[in-house]
Amino acid sequence: MESFFSFLDRRVDDCSSLLCVGLDPHVDDLRAPTAEAALEFCARLVKATAPYAAAFKPNAAFFEAFGADGWTALKAVIDGIRAESERMGSRIPIILDAKRGDIASTAEAYARSAFDVLGADAITLSPYLGRDSIEPFTRNREKGAFLLCKTSNRGSSDIQDLLIQGPGASAVPLHMRVAQLAAGWNTQYNIGLVVGAMYPETLSGVRALAPDLWFLVPGVGAQAGDLEAALRAGLRADRKGMLINVSRGISLAADPHQAAAELRDAINDVRNAAAFKVLERSDAILSALADGLLDAGCVQFGDFTLKSGLKSPIYIDLRRLVTHPRLLQRVGRAYLDILKDLQFHRIAAVPYAAIPIATSIALQGDLAMIYPRREAKDYGTKAEIEGEYRAGETVVLIDDLATTGGSKFEAIDKMKGAGLLVKDVVVLIDRQSGARETLQQAGYTMHAVLTIMQLLDHWERTGKVSAERIGAARQFISTSRTT
Repeated sequence: MESFFSFLDRRVDDCSSLLCVGLDPHVDDLRAPTAEAALEFCARLVKATAPYAAAFKPNAAFFEAFGADGWTALKAVIDGIRAESERMGSRIPIILDAKRGDIASTAEAYARSAFDVLGADAITLSPYLGRDSIEPFTRNREKGAFLLCKTSNRGSSDIQDLLIQGPGASAVPLHMRVAQLAAGWNTQYNIGLVVGAMYPETLSGVRALAPDLWFLVPGVGAQAGDLEAALRAGLRADRKGMLINVSRGISLAADPHQAAAELRDAINDVRNAAAFKVLERSDAILSALADGLLDAGCVQFGDFTLKSGLKSPIYIDLRRLVTHPRLLQRVGRAYLDILKDLQFHRIAAVPYAAIPIATSIALQGDLAMIYPRREAKDYGTKAEIEGEYRAGETVVLIDDLATTGGSKFEAIDKMKGAGLLVKDVVVLIDRQSGARETLQQAGYTMHAVLTIMQLLDHWERTGKVSAERIGAARQFISTSRTT
């Protein structure tokens, strides 16, 4: 059973478009103030724009205004989109713009109405009653939900920009907290966010907190949002992740078919030219991860005695990640960005610090995980490797930190002893103390989400750590390399 956003991904690829066509039958735009006229208006628009629509978004309010007849017309519009999809041979997602939000039992009824009765694929929701009000809509991973985060109306700042206490020490705008929660709730790849096109800086900030989520982006067209600025701020690294919603900008055009085609092409022009901006934003995402590690105490500065007996001005303790679930989730997503380009059957965690990291990766990426035991059981199955696997499979070794590479070779030897193949090793932080080169000489490729020097450069540039401590850490690392 595929998730809603896997379905959307396929449609986006099929039509090469991020355009969401809004179906808003304003009574002033109809030939008559009737539900029948609303249906005609939308049916004509669907037929004209379907080749260019990544999704359609009927707005429930404009149909509900006609009472029972309007509800019947809304159902007919959705059925009409289904019929047009079948004719084209590519199913088009339907997002019901209803902005529901109520206690769980009421939410159950709303979900049945939207999905079972009307047949929508996704819905817009207000998240302000909390997770239990969202779950009835997302329990079925084939159905999606876009949570209101930073909406396009002028008064959105009244509440959505209020500063509240976040998970860390500093206050954050409420809409950013919504983004953090949505990223954490998106365990089935069927939760997205609504973020207005008029706020490119907000789009960029929300993207940094929710790098994987899809955004439904209103405000282009009649509300005069800057299409290019919005796309450059909000696109994911894969040039997807945004549905640009346009309603009256298409429906009131002299030729809606041409208007939709031109919008689709304008969006793609920006997508194709956005490489440098994507790289900048990827750096921003890694910067947010670096700050999270510092705030959680996973990297500390001071005077420490290492296991080797050496005195160090910097200490890395990634075991602390287990008490920071949102940071652990963000770490897992960062690994997945590397893993998506590798070929393997399973991931294998080096015990013990890497086990929670690998678990986060496995849960978010739906990957099979195993791990070698430090010592084989002397009872039961006497297993040396926990989890299911078959000889001949390829595994990617997951660890938290790379220093000399010694622990990696111990784990690799256990994998090889079980008939498994290892080609790649992925770590969160490379201490740049020779592990990469040692592994490479033995025929293995090491990938790191971050290097210690990247972290130091970032914290020095942002003033997170004093220049004196950064200098001492750099000197210690450089000296360690040559001894």
